[in-house]
Amino acid sequence: MPRIGIDLGGTKIEGIVLGDTGGVVARERVATPSGDYPGTLQAIATLIARLEGIAGTPCRIGVATPGALSPATGRLRNANSTCLNGSSLHHDLSHHLAREVRIANDADCFALSEATDGSGKGARSVFGVIVGTGTGGGIVIDGKLLCGVNAIAGEWGHNPLPWPRDDERPGPACYCGKRGCIETFLSGPGLAADSGISPAVSAREIVARAAAGDPASEHCLLRYEDRMARALAGVINLLDPEIIVLGGGLSNVQRLYRNVPARWTEYVFSDVVRTRLLPPTHGDSSGVRGAAWLWPT
Repeated sequence: MPRIGIDLGGTKIEGIVLGDTGGVVARERVATPSGDYPGTLQAIATLIARLEGIAGTPCRIGVATPGALSPATGRLRNANSTCLNGSSLHHDLSHHLAREVRIANDADCFALSEATDGSGKGARSVFGVIVGTGTGGGIVIDGKLLCGVNAIAGEWGHNPLPWPRDDERPGPACYCGKRGCIETFLSGPGLAADSGISPAVSAREIVARAAAGDPASEHCLLRYEDRMARALAGVINLLDPEIIVLGGGLSNVQRLYRNVPARWTEYVFSDVVRTRLLPPTHGDSSGVRGAAWLWPT
């Protein structure tokens, strides 16, 4: 049976139909009704109906969401689309569609996509990293997504930055209420804040300035690379994954794939580091594809 993946974002909802071999049968994007939970449910249902019409058959449904379902209440938590927080999205959507729906965090779906038929295909252990507006992660072992008893497996962004320098303490304030979280250093806004150029500056602009010989931008990227090396060394020391795949806007910074592994050897507790750091195969489509892959073949 074909599967539909839905990527529920703050500004758009993307849907995709995948065949049994992972081929794209159909895809479509619609705007997310801003701040409107009932409207969001209806938009998802309408999109699924259109995609099933194209597929010509009922499909299994998987949804990638911001935030995650609480194992205590079943309600969504930690979503940057605040109208979703506290909602019974899983129950409500299953009831609305009159069928079982599978839901997972968008970073988990990214990791599952890249482990299934992306850069981590064939690897026994894959850690998928989102470095964009926020910082998240997901873990796939032997092709299966690891959720964890607290439904927070892979949430590396809300650990403190390892081996902090004196000038990195106590660290920037994080929305979670702590200071010095990895996310505050490695997210796009974190990089922009550290550049000292402008809060609105993009990673692409910082990279371009560094390539043009701007010393401040080059030093900013060197700090960023060392911080990512420390943060990912902590992941390697704990999980020892074969593959780490970067996603999100900062995954487009090509020098990271060369410079970060060159730095993390200083921090990994081993005389050899065989973990590979790779760009995503499916890019921005990994979230929606991973939602579809919540239903295995």
